[in-house]
Amino acid sequence: MSSNYVLTAQSRDVFGTGASRRQRRDGHVPAVVYGAGKDNETVTLDHDQVMHSLEKEAFHSAIIDLETDAGSQQVILREVQMHPYRPLVLHMDFQRIKATEKLHMKIPLHFDGADVAPGVKTDGGILAHTMTELDITCLPKDLPEYIAVDVSELGMNESIHLSDVQLPEGVELTVTAYHEGENPTVATITAPKVVEEEEEVLAEEGDAVEGAEGAEGGEQAPDADAEEEKSE
Repeated sequence: MSSNYVLTAQSRDVFGTGASRRQRRDGHVPAVVYGAGKDNETVTLDHDQVMHSLEKEAFHSAIIDLETDAGSQQVILREVQMHPYRPLVLHMDFQRIKATEKLHMKIPLHFDGADVAPGVKTDGGILAHTMTELDITCLPKDLPEYIAVDVSELGMNESIHLSDVQLPEGVELTVTAYHEGENPTVATITAPKVVEEEEEVLAEEGDAVEGAEGAEGGEQAPDADAEEEKSE
């Protein structure tokens, strides 16, 4: 199970846009807690504590202990609404979990061994990610903090595909993670873009030189008789 985080919340008994604005001005984040067959619960959280937690990647896929006046309950983060241009959390949604019910989560991928992969270490390539997270289902006890992807053996222009990813025990891919019969690429080692551009420039310069030499070779030498007539 991914590491538990603790958030302290207070029950919210005033509602509406105006009330939410006042709560934000006072340094609180309005939130709703739902699921597990219970009524929705509206709460507020400390904005600084929330922002500090959101900065950690693991928080987004962790089991969270939400402590309220009524006691502690385990939840997962479902949605965060941010201000469009200010570092301000506007609203949060949390889902209660049950130990016997599977979760549907997006889990980040961690790519291990890129610095020793032959395509990077020997050939100077770079690791390009086409996926950074996977949609998975699992019981709360099996929820991983991340999924490790070993790329240490990749050479230049070689790829890791979805079927190559080793899932932790108890974790399954959801149907939305791929289309049946497909095996999408997760990561590839490619040549740096700068190198590719330099090769293209050199090729263009080579073509230009060949063209110029061809044009010079196609020019006819002056007619000797015509030159003599001019001198006369």
